Amino acid sequence: MLKVKVTPVGNSMGILLPKEALSKMKAAKGDTLYLVENPDGYTLTPYQQNFSEQVEAAENIMKRYKNTLRELAK
Repeated sequence: MLKVKVTPVGNSMGILLPKEALSKMKAAKGDTLYLVENPDGYTLTPYQQNFSEQVEAAENIMKRYKNTLRELAK
């Protein structure tokens, strides 16, 4: 477990993440991180929670409209 402190940043509050945490999340300057609420509190993650659902929906649409998409690509 890593310990971080809440510090003032302008009129807001922020935390500084240690290099090892950023490395493990494969996050870098400018990346977006997501704070996800769960029963135990919050989880900070570089992955959008519903991304897999969005990919599945896109795959279904691509299957249904395969011929249309092929014609549009010409």
